Amino acid sequence: MSFGGNLKEGVVNEGLDRHAESELSEELNGKLQLVEGSGSGSGSDSGAGAGNIDANDNDNDNKRNDDDDDTNDVDYEEDDDEEEEDDDNLYINEETEVGYKNVVVSHAPEERIVPPLNFCPVERYLYRSGQPSPVNFPFLSNLNLKTIIWLANEEPQDTLLEFCETNDIELQFSAINPDAGEDDNPWDGLTENSIINALQTIVSNKSYPLLICCGMGRHRTGTVVGCLRRLMGWNLASVSEEYRRFTGSRGGRILVELLIEAFDTKLVKIDEDKAPVWLRPITE
Repeated sequence: MSFGGNLKEGVVNEGLDRHAESELSEELNGKLQLVEGSGSGSGSDSGAGAGNIDANDNDNDNKRNDDDDDTNDVDYEEDDDEEEEDDDNLYINEETEVGYKNVVVSHAPEERIVPPLNFCPVERYLYRSGQPSPVNFPFLSNLNLKTIIWLANEEPQDTLLEFCETNDIELQFSAINPDAGEDDNPWDGLTENSIINALQTIVSNKSYPLLICCGMGRHRTGTVVGCLRRLMGWNLASVSEEYRRFTGSRGGRILVELLIEAFDTKLVKIDEDKAPVWLRPITE
C-alpha cells in the first residue's frame, strides 16, 4: 500500500511541476511580448524624433542661408560705400590745384619702379638726381618731365638722349661754358655763367616738371641747387647741410661751398608772373 501511495503521490507532483512550468512559460512569453511592443513603439518614436531633428536642421540651414544673404547684402553695401570713398581719394599722378590729398596706390606696378641715383624732390615739380639709366626710365615717365638740365662735363648716354627724344623732353646742356676760348674745353667745370643759365631755366615755370642732374647727382647738381637755395633766402648753414647730404662718405668740397657762398643772386632775373609758386613770395 505504501508503494502504491508513493507512486500516486509522485504522479501528482509530476503533474504539478508540468503545470508550473507551463504557467512560467506563458508568463515569460507575455513579458517578451511586452518588451518587443515597447521596443517597436520607442523605435517609431525615435523615427519621429529623427524626423523632427531633420526638419529642425533644415530650418536652421534655411535660416543660415537667409543670414548669409543678409551678410552678402551688407557686403555689397559696404563695397558700394568703399567705391564712393575711393572717389574721394586721389591716385598716383592725379593732382588738384591745392596739391595732393589722400594719395593711395591703386594697384601694384606692372614693372619695377626704380628712381635714379641720388634722386630727391627739391620743390614742387622740381627734382634732382644722378644720370638716369634705362632702368630708371619707367620711374621718370611717371613724372611727366618737360625739361632736363644736364650739368655733367661729358655728354649723356645715348639711351638718355633717346628717352628725351621719345618723350618730347627738352635736354638743356647747362654745363657748357659759353665764354670758353678756342683752346679751352667748353665742358670744363661749372662757371658763374653756366650756373646762371641753369637758374634762369629753373625760375621759369614753363620748364616744369624739371629734373636737374649730372653724373652722380652730387657736386654739380649740388652747386646749382645750393645757389637756388640762396636765391630762396636760405641761410648758409642750411644750404651746406643739404649739399653734404648728397656727397656720400667722401664729404663735400670746400670749393663748392665757397662758390655757393660767393654767388651773386642778383644776377638771376626773375619774372614774378612766370616764377614757380614756391618762389613768388620771395620775389614780392
